[in-house]
Amino acid sequence: MTRETVLSNARIVLDDRILDGTLVLRDGLIADISEGPSAAGEDVEGDFLIPGLVELHTDHLEAHYSPRPGVRWGKTASIQAHDAQVVTSGITTVFDCLRLGSDEDGGFEKGEMRAMADAIAEAQSEDRLRAQHLIHLRCEVSTDNVLDHYEEFEDDPLVRLVSLMDHAPGQRQFQTLDQYILYYKKKRGLTDDEFDIFCKRQQELSARFAKPHRDALAASCAARNISVASHDDATLEHVEEAIGYGIRLAEFPTSFEAAKASHGAGMSVLMGAPNIVRGKSHSGNIAARDLAEMGVLDVLSSDYVPFSLMHAPFILADEGMSLPKAIAMVSATPARTVGLHDRGTIAKGLRADIVRVRRPSGVPVVRSVWREGRRVA
Repeated sequence: MTRETVLSNARIVLDDRILDGTLVLRDGLIADISEGPSAAGEDVEGDFLIPGLVELHTDHLEAHYSPRPGVRWGKTASIQAHDAQVVTSGITTVFDCLRLGSDEDGGFEKGEMRAMADAIAEAQSEDRLRAQHLIHLRCEVSTDNVLDHYEEFEDDPLVRLVSLMDHAPGQRQFQTLDQYILYYKKKRGLTDDEFDIFCKRQQELSARFAKPHRDALAASCAARNISVASHDDATLEHVEEAIGYGIRLAEFPTSFEAAKASHGAGMSVLMGAPNIVRGKSHSGNIAARDLAEMGVLDVLSSDYVPFSLMHAPFILADEGMSLPKAIAMVSATPARTVGLHDRGTIAKGLRADIVRVRRPSGVPVVRSVWREGRRVA
């Protein structure tokens, strides 16, 4: 039986322009795009219709699963709560970040993230979820057990993205000790002596494990055709290393030179949408708006605030970027970067992942969401 939805009197955000017209969704795909209103179908009252957002990097599921230090919430309940928030933010494809690699100071035990991945797969098979969920493995390469954790995912088809991270002091995001003190000493209430011991251990682990673990993970992903992301690149040497690994996505570069070099090498440069909304980085690094002005910002991620992925493109449009270009940063470009060529754009034959958005001023309002032509919000 044919399933069809007609959305009329819409401002349809296409790749290169905004069309006042009608959109037809049929059997999960975009069937027709035409100019002008239609006598049939739902009147969307001049609201925008944009592609469903594609989220590559969100820590939001982890916040539901571990809402307080030492607390673990039910996995299925956590996934459903996370799913509800991302869908009502206009996200129809979400890469759930699962953190691999831990030491005595933090992280998750071996098997914990594997169990979460199994819960995601089961929830999808039971039709509990409204967005499509894929997996992004955040691999802390400086830990001694990251490869042991990764082995549990070697046959998982949901894994489509792996990021190579090193959060040791003096590395990448934490090039200066001031930033590291804020993140670890003050946040965790460490004494001077405890902090010195902690820093020394993290640096020793990074020196011993980071390079061989990067090599092993990059080789595995190349063999499995999994997209790889660098993380917090700060120098041209970091970018050269990323090029050597065949990296497609440069997440959160911490310097202008690294962002510019990554973009110039053909990588998609990703920054946090909260950085756009706030106008600055929460960790004191470069501002995403500055990268946008330089023309080297390609992808936005909601990171820790799901709705920021909807809000940020409209802020960029207010500041002079065309709305189609801004929307592409949260739809077409992230989809293309990780090889999802069936979505991210409103075009005939592609998946009918569509969001109806009203934005009279200020913060946009998500009014309806369709995933593969099925209304999910």
